[in-house]
Amino acid sequence: MNAHAGEFDHQDTRRFKHTRIGIWDLYEERQSRIRISPISKIYAPIIYNVPLLVRMFKDVLSIRRCSILLPAYLVVEVLASLIPAVSLWYSGQLLRLVESVMEARTVDTTVLVHFAAAHTICAVAVRFLRYSRDCMIPRLSLYIKQSYNERMLLSASRLDLPAFETLYDSYTVQELSCGLAHWYTSSIWDTIEMLTDIAMILIRLLSHLLVLSTVMWEQQDGLLLVVLSFLQYLLSWDSTGKTMVGSLVWAATTTNENLICMQGLKGLITGPSHRREFVAGNFSEHISARFREASQRIGHDAVEFPELKRFRSFKDCLSITFIIRETMHVLPQIVFSLRVVINPMTTPVSLASLIWIKQVFDPSYFSISSMFSTLATNLTRIRDVYEIENTRNQVVDGTEPFPENQQSLANGISVEFKNVSFRYPGRDRCALRNVSFKIEAGQLCVVVGVNGSGKSTILNLISRVYDPTEGTILIDDRDIKTLKLADLRAAMSILFQDYSQFPLSMHENIGLGNPALAHEDDKVREAARLGGAEDFIDELPDGFDTYLNRVVDNYHGDLPEGTTTLFGHPADSSSRNVIGGVHVTGAPGIQISRGQAQRLAISRTFMRSLVSETESSAGMMLFDEPSASLDPTAEHDLFERLRKLRGNKTMIFSTHRFGNLTQYADLILYIDETVQEKGTHDELMKKEGEYARIWNIQAKSFTQ
Repeated sequence: MNAHAGEFDHQDTRRFKHTRIGIWDLYEERQSRIRISPISKIYAPIIYNVPLLVRMFKDVLSIRRCSILLPAYLVVEVLASLIPAVSLWYSGQLLRLVESVMEARTVDTTVLVHFAAAHTICAVAVRFLRYSRDCMIPRLSLYIKQSYNERMLLSASRLDLPAFETLYDSYTVQELSCGLAHWYTSSIWDTIEMLTDIAMILIRLLSHLLVLSTVMWEQQDGLLLVVLSFLQYLLSWDSTGKTMVGSLVWAATTTNENLICMQGLKGLITGPSHRREFVAGNFSEHISARFREASQRIGHDAVEFPELKRFRSFKDCLSITFIIRETMHVLPQIVFSLRVVINPMTTPVSLASLIWIKQVFDPSYFSISSMFSTLATNLTRIRDVYEIENTRNQVVDGTEPFPENQQSLANGISVEFKNVSFRYPGRDRCALRNVSFKIEAGQLCVVVGVNGSGKSTILNLISRVYDPTEGTILIDDRDIKTLKLADLRAAMSILFQDYSQFPLSMHENIGLGNPALAHEDDKVREAARLGGAEDFIDELPDGFDTYLNRVVDNYHGDLPEGTTTLFGHPADSSSRNVIGGVHVTGAPGIQISRGQAQRLAISRTFMRSLVSETESSAGMMLFDEPSASLDPTAEHDLFERLRKLRGNKTMIFSTHRFGNLTQYADLILYIDETVQEKGTHDELMKKEGEYARIWNIQAKSFTQ
């Protein structure tokens, strides 16, 4: 918020004024305390974001269907904004007609005919233009949203993990709950429509002022009535655009422990992720009592800062601006009264003029001030949309193809760490420190250690999810940073510990393990068999076409009385919310166990590990705790299949459950921030070090 230093230095008393409101501390920039005029409120965010808006309009006009439709929409809007001024001019001729009747005692019927004809033509034209506008808006909105959805999807798909995490860190919790999938692309059209509305309001205002000035020029005190009425409108506009604080740069905080405690307790009670422990732990009475105690200690000050608006607004009742504004309300009537007293014969004309002007300057007709906050929000969201496109990857792609000979993958890939250290972003402690080792092509390596020792980090660095903070990683004796990322990752098959289920069908969940073969049903089924997922997938309602959760909601209006099912699902349990009178529902998801979820992820890993005569397999397989959620039988079967399918491929396992896996390993690395021990199982057992100690602890439970 501090434009100079990039931060809000509230302790700088020269720049910021401190006000205590209840339990809240409000800090406002002193130089911004003067109330900002309505015109500034409108144009300040627009001027500041001119480069962003120029880019947005260029991008929208580059959309094929919008290049013609958007200019046509703007032309229609301009014409619709000018027609009221034409109608107003003909209404002004009636004032002259009244004046001539009073002076000449005759009526010019031609003026009446012209007035009636003009109003009829204007009404028809406005109706036609509104119809044209209503036809264009849905199409424009749809084309823009579709185009930007595709752009944002492509932009987000190219982000590496560090860049993606950095982007997510810039969002609030509320924005994260929506997810990047929403993109805020609807804000693009909303902003165009908002800017158009503001521009059209200004056009109507200027055209009305021009007509009023022209018509009232010849009337005594006519221009004075116009000016006073316009000023009255501006002041009313300013009053509707008040904000909670007078400064544009401000911040409010509280350190009250009771309010912080109350908010934390409220989150514990209402958070769905806490409900299981809340109920099982029998927290209800204790939490309720804690909340009441904190509420009683804090008293009536237990409110959020936005609720304090009334504590500041009452002071405006005695301000100079308030007194002037209230006075301006009656000045046009005072001028009218004086005019009537001086010349009673002008009463009809003056009264008609006053009513006519009042109708033009109706504050409810002009709503620019109410658009300001919405426009500012939309501009922020548009900036977020483009921020995704502007975000640069932190893992820089290499330029050299890998491998030089595709068939060499059948003999495995070698990996060497040279003095590698790594620290995750935002953390002080190193996950790895000065790690050096080499895994030869075709070797089976098992990386063991306690939780948090850096086992998973090694796999992250080999697959270049992250780059090391220090040191060098060699792949087949070549610097890993020089290799093309797509080639490097295509040569590997990886199962991470924090695997997930994609919001796709079972077939695609497995097939994406090797996108080149994802469309081949027999390969997908073979991978599911190898991963131990085939049997439970076949038992699902739609087999391999089953979605765990419905990704597209259903919509419905009021259902007939007695309706219990909707699209094959219970109607009551599927209801979520109501938007604009339309019920939004989603079918309940299909539940699978954690072990089944892991089998699904393992099957996805096997897709790239399949060996065939026509397709080259991955040269390296990386597994991070592959059996963590498997029962002993499934774990044994998994390792047996892996050993049979291994061939000459390099295999690296990260695990804290040794089992019989380490007995077959060509190399065991015992990691605890650095390499503590390395060798074969027999070699490490003879050393009687930390590896041997943990092995004996695990083996003891099976010998007693």
